[in-house]
Amino acid sequence: MHSKIGYFINQYPKISHAFIRREILALERQDFHIQRIALRGWDADILDSEDQEEQNHTQYVLRGGPLPLIGAALQVLISAPKPFFAALALAFRMSKQAERSLPYHLVYFLEACLTLQWLKAFGATHVHAHFGTNSTEVVMLAHALGGPPYSFTVHGPLEFDRPLYLGLGEKIRRAAFVVAITSYCRSQLSRWVGHVHWPKLKVIHCGLEAAFHDAVNIPPPESSRLVCIGRLCEQKGQLLLIEAAAKVAAKGVKFELVLVGGGEMRGEIEALIAKYSLKDQVFLTGSVSTEKLREEIIRARALVLPSFAEGLPMVLMEAMALRRPVLTTYVAGIPELVLNGENGLLFAAGSIEALALAMEDILSRSPDQLRIMGEAAYTRVLERHSIDIEAAKLGELFRKSSESARTGI
Repeated sequence: MHSKIGYFINQYPKISHAFIRREILALERQDFHIQRIALRGWDADILDSEDQEEQNHTQYVLRGGPLPLIGAALQVLISAPKPFFAALALAFRMSKQAERSLPYHLVYFLEACLTLQWLKAFGATHVHAHFGTNSTEVVMLAHALGGPPYSFTVHGPLEFDRPLYLGLGEKIRRAAFVVAITSYCRSQLSRWVGHVHWPKLKVIHCGLEAAFHDAVNIPPPESSRLVCIGRLCEQKGQLLLIEAAAKVAAKGVKFELVLVGGGEMRGEIEALIAKYSLKDQVFLTGSVSTEKLREEIIRARALVLPSFAEGLPMVLMEAMALRRPVLTTYVAGIPELVLNGENGLLFAAGSIEALALAMEDILSRSPDQLRIMGEAAYTRVLERHSIDIEAAKLGELFRKSSESARTGI
């Protein structure tokens, strides 16, 4: 018997959400039928052909405007008035401490009514959301309206920064289970619910498909090229990276640094590059496709990511799977994957001096030393982040939730 599972995402597909696509496709390989539902994303510019395919398979809650939402709410009111008002009261309660005011939560309620209709039409026995934000509130409200049990994956750092505003405790208490992508993530979730709910907090890692790295075994180049991949935003620390690069350049160390990704801080980063006269050493590519991203990693001797706040960045896994050591910070779940001096270098977050020293260290290493670190990185990430293994863990939780809902046990 095939299990039918709904997936609910705020925006899908999205270049930074490739891990969700990998998870969905891995579940489908394991005989799950997956319904994709997203609030938005139908008009997004898509670089990857796989994401274009996902776009075609996704139902979009906001695509039809307000009338389908209102119509769905009226149908729920007529057919199930008691759950309707119970869920509406829950939406009111969720707005009490939230950053967003009551009208937003009433919109989430309307979105839940339409989502409920789609889940029932599909025959979903469970629905899963990614991120503990409004996407999880929508599936929680859909469950309160009479929909299937729900779960959600927490990545951080957003959920860790605003747990009360997001009503994270309420979302966990009502969920069938909650996925944390690292042990650190699970520890943070444990802070917001009573001990009785801790057993429902499960660690399941994000994963990589074998196709991403299987055919690639290119030793690190002798060049002094480093790559940083991530959205150009405050939490990723690119401004700190430019400051550190200036210190390295001032010592006469030769290097080339490529920043891959788009974002709101591009202008500020370009200004800092100009201030330190680094335009011949530091380059920005903007957003790129998955294939181009892989090429940029392979062309570099190492990946550097000086993040201030994280969950566990997929790009670290991707670089390690391509046999490249990584330079990154002692933040959140990162030290669970990156072992300092073995498969990468860890340095104190926020320290320009520590980052500059790490860059000098990796730039001074011989190709053979880089190869040994790269092989250790490859072994480590394959042990912990195979998408088919991690999806199987998630799939077992889906089956148990669906069976419990069916039997009432």
